[in-house]
Amino acid sequence: MFFTYLRRELRRRRKAALVVASGLALGIALVIVVSSVSSGMEKAQGKVLQSLYGLGTDMTVTKAAQAQSSTGERPRFQFDARGSDSDEEQSSDRVMVQGFQTLATSTVSKVGDQKGVSDVVGGLSLQVVKVSGQFRQGQFQQDQQSGGGNQQGGGQPGAQQSPQGRVEGGGADFDVNNYSVYGTDVTKPALGPLTSSKITSGRTFKSSETNAKVVVADKSYAKEKKLVLGDTVTIKSVKYKVIGIATPDSGDAAANLYIPLKQAQTLSDSKNKVTTIYVKASDSQQISAVKSTIQKNISGTTVTTSADLADTVSGSLSTASDLASNVGKWLSIAVLVAAFLVAGLLTSSAVSRRVREFGTLKALGWKSGRVTRQVVGEAVVNGLVGGALGIALGLGGAYVVTAISPTLQAEVGSTSGAAGPGGGGPGGGGMGGPARETASKALDVALTAPVALSTIALAVGLAVTGGLIAGAFGGWRASRLRPADALRRVE
Repeated sequence: MFFTYLRRELRRRRKAALVVASGLALGIALVIVVSSVSSGMEKAQGKVLQSLYGLGTDMTVTKAAQAQSSTGERPRFQFDARGSDSDEEQSSDRVMVQGFQTLATSTVSKVGDQKGVSDVVGGLSLQVVKVSGQFRQGQFQQDQQSGGGNQQGGGQPGAQQSPQGRVEGGGADFDVNNYSVYGTDVTKPALGPLTSSKITSGRTFKSSETNAKVVVADKSYAKEKKLVLGDTVTIKSVKYKVIGIATPDSGDAAANLYIPLKQAQTLSDSKNKVTTIYVKASDSQQISAVKSTIQKNISGTTVTTSADLADTVSGSLSTASDLASNVGKWLSIAVLVAAFLVAGLLTSSAVSRRVREFGTLKALGWKSGRVTRQVVGEAVVNGLVGGALGIALGLGGAYVVTAISPTLQAEVGSTSGAAGPGGGGPGGGGMGGPARETASKALDVALTAPVALSTIALAVGLAVTGGLIAGAFGGWRASRLRPADALRRVE
């Protein structure tokens, strides 16, 4: 009897049911779109962060660089003086640890032993400054105080540097070439900055190449220097064979060149040293606790999580994320509250128009509880219909956003844990990876709107909730009816 009466009433009152369902559908669709766009924002932000510190990294452990004294002696590039008619070209490399103080490799094991740490790997970030050219008198002096950014011609008055890094004047004609090198632990290829790039030509390192003279080049750097597989790259008189070309998944590469960690330690005279320890937590929900544990047990280090770095993301990605999480959330809540309230009032109004019908049913023996259940049942069905419509509209909206894929820009600033040249991390980000040549460059990220099953489940729950709220309004009104109400004239 319940379902028969329910089917008949819903068919007879299609327009009223559609109005209630449409209001709920609008609110539910908005919730789905906002949730999916927010998820897309998180995915886009994760892509930006992944390009900075590598796939699978939850946090990094570093040690802030000490401030360099302005009165300290400046490192110098030394060249032999030549006669004025000498055309012989000379070159000299300086390989410097970039961004942070070094940590003993034993610290990597200590971090790995901490509770909540799933995997850990160390890396060494280097900056190479190569000076080459003809030097006919004096010597060349390089100021390292700001990461090799201030070149001076020692004994070369009037020397000027062009934007391309070529310096002429005072009897000297030379080029200055800066590039970044990252020493990676080839025995653990699944963690660290190189994981944010794909090998698009050649191969990556083998686990047996812990001290091999091989190099993986970033695609942009390889194109600039016209490097192909099989070519050699010379760093501090050591020749490395190019075995692979890496293309970053998003944004800039973490370094221009990647070499085995032991080779990087040898080049920079940093035996058994690393600058960055990349950490993967065993439980992503316990990252904060793991961070506290590492800071407590390993003094003098700075632990930076992806959440810390996410707070420094700016640009249109950050603006859109704020709108989705704040304005969008409250707008969804407001629309849902309004939809629930309207559904309840419309249901209550519909019951009022059915006074004679329900009064007659009570006169025929229906209990108030039975009438109430009938009204609530109709309201729940209306809610489910609204939920179905809302899910369809929400999926359609999410599909449109994904199809359009608007491009957002993201820029990562430095965090308080970063120090030293380059801001302490890739792009000055502070997560402790190899420093980029161009800090604070904006990254373009395409926005998508993925819809999770949990969002669909939430929509169904909202539909049922809306139906129950509407049913509560109508049920309360129906419970107050008396058999004598059947004698009333319903206008």
